[in-house]
Amino acid sequence: MKVIVGLGNPGNEYNQTRHNVGFMLIDALAEHLNITIWKDKFSAKIAEGHIGSEKILLVKPQTFMNLSGNAVQPLLNWYKLGVEDLVVAHDDMDIEIGTMRIRRKGSSGGHRGIESILVNIGDENFARIRIGVGRPLPGWTVVNHVLAKFVDDDCVKIKEVIQSLLPAIECIVQEDVDKAMNKFNPKKVKKQKLPKQETTTVQTGPETPEGTGEKL
Repeated sequence: MKVIVGLGNPGNEYNQTRHNVGFMLIDALAEHLNITIWKDKFSAKIAEGHIGSEKILLVKPQTFMNLSGNAVQPLLNWYKLGVEDLVVAHDDMDIEIGTMRIRRKGSSGGHRGIESILVNIGDENFARIRIGVGRPLPGWTVVNHVLAKFVDDDCVKIKEVIQSLLPAIECIVQEDVDKAMNKFNPKKVKKQKLPKQETTTVQTGPETPEGTGEKL
């Protein structure tokens, strides 16, 4: 079984905010897989389903973002699963809006929800799906930024990237995270080297008495 966790904050006031893109991905995946039955368990909303022959558990912690680990760790214990079975989707300000990155492991990168999970399970070796929400506007605080709703243009970008992640999650579950990284992570564009400029010799005037060329 794979546990796929989307991070966010519970409550209608947080719907469609940048901090809740993890919830948005889980909802899109549930719709894609025709999963409709949700239960409240271990401070989370959970739903069971399948991707191919692999059983999955969709999870939306209801603890608020900063205490996400309080929901994730008991679920792993209850289902007797290890960190290699965990996939966590979350917002990331260091990635441009409308783009994403899949990682096999890593630190929290300053994300409080991931930090809470790391503290609770004591291991960083779980897959991450980082969904870009961009940096705050000038004069905005981080809190203002992540709790703000998406504007029209950004809504389109987020919906597109979430749809692109559905086959990526299927790849993680049915194959492995490394295959998904190679297949779905944006490729780095190599910078083209500029052609070397030919050097030209500039004729200077006769040397001055001090022995230096005259300035042109």
